Amino acid sequence: MPKRPDTAPEPLTRERVLEALRKAGGKAQKRDIARELGIGADQKKELRHILRDLEESGALGRTGRKSYADAQALPESGVMDIVDRDHDGELLARMRGPEGYFGPAIRVAPGDSRRMRGEAAIGVGDRVLARIHRGDDGEYEARIVKRLGQSAHRILGVYRANKDPRNKFGGGRVEPADRKARHDLIIEQQHVGEASDGDLVFVELAPERARAHGPKRGMIKEIIGRESDPRAASILAMHTHGIREGFSPDEEAQANAAQKPTLKGRTDLRDIPLITIDPEDARDHDDAVYATPDTDEKNKGGWRVWVAIADVAAYVQPGTPLDRGAWRRGNSTYFPDRVAPMLPESLSADLCSLREGEERATLAVEMIFDREGRKLRHKFVRGLMRSAAKLSYEQAQAAIDGKPNEKTQPLLEPILKPLWAAYACVWEARTKRQPLEIDAPEHKIVFKDGKVAGVRRRERFDAHKLIEEFMIQANVCAAETLEQKNRPQIYRDHDRPSDTKIAALTDFLPTVDMSWSKGQTITAGRFNRILHLAEQSPNKDIINEVILRTQSQAVYSPENIGHFGLNLRAYSHFTSPIRRYADVTIHRALIRALKLGDDGATDAEEQRYEETAEHISETERQSMAAERDATARYISAFLADRIGSTFEGRVTGVTRFGLFIRLDETQADGLAPISTLGNERWIHDETAHALVGEQSGERYPLGMRVEVRLEEATPISGGLLFYVLSDPLPPVPGWRKSRSSQQTRGSGGKRDRDTKRGKRRR
Repeated sequence: MPKRPDTAPEPLTRERVLEALRKAGGKAQKRDIARELGIGADQKKELRHILRDLEESGALGRTGRKSYADAQALPESGVMDIVDRDHDGELLARMRGPEGYFGPAIRVAPGDSRRMRGEAAIGVGDRVLARIHRGDDGEYEARIVKRLGQSAHRILGVYRANKDPRNKFGGGRVEPADRKARHDLIIEQQHVGEASDGDLVFVELAPERARAHGPKRGMIKEIIGRESDPRAASILAMHTHGIREGFSPDEEAQANAAQKPTLKGRTDLRDIPLITIDPEDARDHDDAVYATPDTDEKNKGGWRVWVAIADVAAYVQPGTPLDRGAWRRGNSTYFPDRVAPMLPESLSADLCSLREGEERATLAVEMIFDREGRKLRHKFVRGLMRSAAKLSYEQAQAAIDGKPNEKTQPLLEPILKPLWAAYACVWEARTKRQPLEIDAPEHKIVFKDGKVAGVRRRERFDAHKLIEEFMIQANVCAAETLEQKNRPQIYRDHDRPSDTKIAALTDFLPTVDMSWSKGQTITAGRFNRILHLAEQSPNKDIINEVILRTQSQAVYSPENIGHFGLNLRAYSHFTSPIRRYADVTIHRALIRALKLGDDGATDAEEQRYEETAEHISETERQSMAAERDATARYISAFLADRIGSTFEGRVTGVTRFGLFIRLDETQADGLAPISTLGNERWIHDETAHALVGEQSGERYPLGMRVEVRLEEATPISGGLLFYVLSDPLPPVPGWRKSRSSQQTRGSGGKRDRDTKRGKRRR
């Protein structure tokens, strides 16, 4: 029963939340847990933190988008799907229920996958009956009782036809695109279909189970492209992560029928010299900016800044084919060589793009700032604009730096200099606000004739920061306006770091002679002070990496918890509706709230905000994973002819099975297996983020600079394997051998350090 209003709320604890979940039968949605606990709105944020901590620690698992399951409430046995392998190659299984998977991924007991008498070894894609066992360490283990058949699992890879002239049976094998998959699948001739050597294919496991040992057999079910296609890496990434390509006939028809905008129902903004500043290769232009000194005598030294955004809501209206397609995609996905757009090109690159010299529909905001950069007020208008110029970041920056060209020279005094002056003013307020300042450089793959020619770091200019800060301010205006009008909206939430991650950071910092005071309020400014102190430290890279990993992931939600990283109370995405569905919803919400037309948000759309927020948070994660995968494959292909070469890099991950290393030259990520680190047993010190030699105390910590030799590059999966040539660092002062630390499985390789040095000299 809910508590009486005059009763002081009982403090929330992990134990109370778990007990409430168990009373609900072990599975429940967040609102059911809140009802069981009898908490009000003031404690919902605290409940969210506790649920997230429990999920990160493995005490809870997700049973769906909105539901949680108590890990301790997992049944003693049940139907499970083998869904993946861990980095040691051990199988991982998920419990299967009527509504899908629930509970955490559980490791299959070592050897169980090979004990099925008279059958082939169990692998990813199999469905099994298993018993769940919980060890003394609290870890779960699945013990297989019986194979039940195949799950609805397909394997993506490249077909290699058997070219041995002595082979009379034909067929071939499929090399999986998943870098965790360790074995190829045999394809017998009757299961090849129309596939030819080098085709990208989907394979299902063959039902024949007569063989007790040996490789698995598969059946080619679909051909999706060619390995030789310059876009192969992107094609693989799209299919792996479910990125939708192309548009339905209804979407195309609606987009092609769209008309150019008129002044009807709009404010005429064509005399305002708004300009777009974008990457050099940008094909669509969401936003345009303009600034001028405020002439109000009461605001001397202040600025008026316009941010005009493409009025996508005028073309993508609720319930239409374009809207349904954009909702499904959630966002555009940007690969190194191509874009999978959220909207058809006739809109994304034409009618909804703020092209130079062409009239375009816009939803714009005028913001008034005082001389110290504080926003005094703002107003939104639905208008018609004409971009005065399309500039790249490089062009705009060069002009401000005193090197204007023919295009930017006429824009310098009337447009560019006022923009920079307004930016300097707003930046002053930003500095006082203290958003999180983590250095996360971006890199760009350079192509030539369809092949990777190199990787270069993207330069970051003040021009980038100017656009970024004005977009942030416009996003804040959107969130504030909808709150003032008491309208629902989808926020861009960024929660503070979880207690679990803060505890890990607190344990780590003393290992690099720094500290985190317990009990103080967690703010972005506190992280910035540590980053600032680390600037002169030899541990700068590792500290930056650990603080980055401490942060939560930003999500979309109809519930506002603020944006921790930007240090903002309320924040919503408004400025990129061509490529993000979240921004389309905000445009419609503003149109309805401000009565700017009859094509604003509908009741049905608003009632669906929670589902939409969860969906577009997921599509965003899918796109990010697909972009990373495509990049890894392109770089692996680029490095494939450099096997045996040495590279400089940095340790970016430390695990019980080896080191993840990022190369300086290409920013490629790869693994150095623990077996390559020397003839010693290595202990994974989770607190220090290091592998430590059990006998010597020597260590390979996160952030360490290393020289490596490239041993293997697999373009189809994007995998890279390295051999570490650098000696480990000496033991930390006062190190003493301890057997209480978590140990790795097995010892290091057969060679010793002298052998390693010899190989390095050769």
